[in-house]
Amino acid sequence: MRITIDHIILDIDKGMTVLQAAEIAGIRIPSMCYLPGYHNHPSCMVCLVKDLDKGILFPSCAMPVTDGMHLDASSEEVRGARKEALELLLSDHVGDCEAPCRLSCPAFMNIPLMNRLTAAGRIEEALHVVREEIALPLVLGYICPAPCEKACRRKSVDEPVSICLLKRFTAQDPVIRSAGLSPAPDKSGQRVAVVGTGPAGLAAAFYILRSGYECVLFDKNHEAGGTLRYGIPRDLLPVEMLEADIDAIRTLGGTFSLNYPVTREIWQREILPKFDAVILATGFREENPVEDFDLPMLEKDSVIHRKNFASGIPGVFGCGSIITEQLLAVRSVAQGKKAALEADAFLRGNEGIRRKPHFNSAFGPLKEQEQREYMQEASPINRTDPANGYLSGFSYVEAIHEAARCMHCDCRKPLTCKLRIYADEYGADRKRFVAPERNQLTRNLQHDLVVYEPEKCIRCGLCVEITQKEGEPLGLAFVGRGFDVRITVPFSKTLQEGLEKTARACVEACPTGALAFRKADESTSGRADKR
Repeated sequence: MRITIDHIILDIDKGMTVLQAAEIAGIRIPSMCYLPGYHNHPSCMVCLVKDLDKGILFPSCAMPVTDGMHLDASSEEVRGARKEALELLLSDHVGDCEAPCRLSCPAFMNIPLMNRLTAAGRIEEALHVVREEIALPLVLGYICPAPCEKACRRKSVDEPVSICLLKRFTAQDPVIRSAGLSPAPDKSGQRVAVVGTGPAGLAAAFYILRSGYECVLFDKNHEAGGTLRYGIPRDLLPVEMLEADIDAIRTLGGTFSLNYPVTREIWQREILPKFDAVILATGFREENPVEDFDLPMLEKDSVIHRKNFASGIPGVFGCGSIITEQLLAVRSVAQGKKAALEADAFLRGNEGIRRKPHFNSAFGPLKEQEQREYMQEASPINRTDPANGYLSGFSYVEAIHEAARCMHCDCRKPLTCKLRIYADEYGADRKRFVAPERNQLTRNLQHDLVVYEPEKCIRCGLCVEITQKEGEPLGLAFVGRGFDVRITVPFSKTLQEGLEKTARACVEACPTGALAFRKADESTSGRADKR
């Protein structure tokens, strides 16, 4: 049979669906309820295409190809229909893509995953999660004002989780701290200069070195640290903790040129000609004038662009208080990482890194019953205070106990949830069809491997199909009618009884976070977040 999709003529075998034909043509059609090898029961309607001869829209996953079809799979009309389908799915979706604590962290650290790994005693892995976003875990473990704790949902039950102390704990052990800190493979001998060794400069150097470049840090002072060393009392930030975070940069291969103010002459003779990229992290402009760098003025009386951290000179970037006064070290650290990523993109010949944020679903404060649902996975103990005082921090046992208080508010499939991926791609408005009163969130923790959250389910039926095909004695089934239809285990049995042998397959097939792995060693979807 011969069909046309988006002006591409295809010869297709009988029995294929339109979705399969589009794949042959290299045309990507989104789908949430389709899984090869199983029956297609179109429910999500995200795979809509248009029959141009008949003037109708239909789900491509279940429509067999007929000879002579003329199909539209990419027009604004089709994309608009898919967007509306996604918005309808989101109308009764109750779940957070990201936990409130992570959203409130200026560095966007994956706090829930750090907590899970710490509670499991996997401290080195927890530190790896911290360092994905925060280059100075010890420093920020002392001086960060913890906006994440102000957003922690555990606060509505008793007290928030001690996130900052847990972050600091992950790096307290010198052996764990040094693990994984080896220089990355060199990228063709390219060199990056970082001018300034405050929080922004140290963070920029950390991520530049991890990207595989040689890095030299310049500072006018005798010792590295900038405001961290010269502006914070030692009873708030012990100097040995600052030194430990700086030593991590040395271990990665960073070299420091201290007591070395970058004058106009040095800038023109030693920096610009001898480095492939430069990151300026010189601190407050009134204390460190940038006129010697000959940077042209950009927007809002700034020499550094506030969005891409670039200057008017190719290859020169900036971060921290050189852009605008930064009162939070954690924000400077976050900017240091972003500047490093922009410099890396420049050195690789790319225009820049993706700035558009991922779609985020958020359902607001927990109701009283929902607090009890979330507390099923959290330790009921009160907030733990370090027995030896705040400056000493948590012992191993104290950290394990405190991390176990986390209520696990995040979605455990933040990178693989198709509802989030397509909502982001199509610019869906999650509030367009939302009801005045949302459904009450529930959590089914009856299975030792799987957590089931019905309010995230789109009723695609894939898990029902899998359990039937694989011969589960009970499996899963649809119950109810119309808007009240739900997927559950028949005969009021437990999830453990319903998913005796297909739990993993059902989690992997689930297009949302409705079915997910419970434990840190099973849930890996948040570890490679490159936002």
